[in-house]
Amino acid sequence: MPLTDLTLEECLAYRPELPAPADFDAFWSRTLAATAVATVGTTPELRPVHNGLTLIDTYDVTVAGFDGRPVRGWLRVPSGATGPLGCVVEFLGYGRGRGLPHENLLHPAAGHAHFLMDTRGQGWSAAPGATDDPAPGTSGTVPGFLTRGIHDPQAHYYRRLFTDAVRWTEAARRLPMVDPARIVVTGFSQGGGIALAVAGLVPGLAGVMPDVPFLCHIRRGAEIAPEPPYTEIAQYLALHRDRAEQVFTTLSYFDGMHFAARADAPALFSIALMDPICPPSTCFTAYHRYAAEKSVEVYPFNGHEGGGRMHEQVQLAFVRDRIG
Repeated sequence: MPLTDLTLEECLAYRPELPAPADFDAFWSRTLAATAVATVGTTPELRPVHNGLTLIDTYDVTVAGFDGRPVRGWLRVPSGATGPLGCVVEFLGYGRGRGLPHENLLHPAAGHAHFLMDTRGQGWSAAPGATDDPAPGTSGTVPGFLTRGIHDPQAHYYRRLFTDAVRWTEAARRLPMVDPARIVVTGFSQGGGIALAVAGLVPGLAGVMPDVPFLCHIRRGAEIAPEPPYTEIAQYLALHRDRAEQVFTTLSYFDGMHFAARADAPALFSIALMDPICPPSTCFTAYHRYAAEKSVEVYPFNGHEGGGRMHEQVQLAFVRDRIG
């Protein structure tokens, strides 16, 4: 697989001047305040489920997300744990659902709580326990999620999803077996972009692990990525030739580089130089802007799989250093 973007030296030097919208902070303050009102008095609902395992317990969890709508997911903990445990909050890649109760055992096997959020409207987990998206805003879109509500930041799909993720992370702090001061957020691809948004909107996290993050320098991704999902934007603009300014203005409210500039938790990034889905220069834009302590693992000859199981070893060490 050839390089899909800039060389490492060029990526390290690539620091475009791309300011956030003037009302970026006000937009997100209003969004989260409205959801706080809609969810006042709610608490996470936990229901133990049989997972066929003896060393790890799984709970089916429901949290009130955007506009008070239910968000589903799993909590996994070492069997019999009562806490307080450090917790890894995980967000999923594009098109993925939460899966089955016995999946994703790395972090609970390491002795931590693992709090996995389902992604509204995405994934095959519709039966059972999907998180639906009752306000899709699909008018004039192409297939996928990037252009849902593209005419207005208030209507965009990622406003709802990022708000779900903030509420999910806040809910982790209220779980009886979790230490609220020891929470690391993580995610792969789309999940990495969500983790960056949470890092910029939720202060006081113990750590952030964006893994080959999607939704960073979105315009460049739409211009150069040869594979979906960024191609959804190019496909939309090929049909709606006069809407580029409107489209990229809307998407700027959901760009990981702007959230990175507001983060205060230590971060571990991963970036792959042969990534055709999240071109490395887009990921490096968020990394360069990240406002807190940070490090990055670069995988020069890998595509969107990034560091794979090798990077999991690096992440385990990072989590151990941050939450014990």
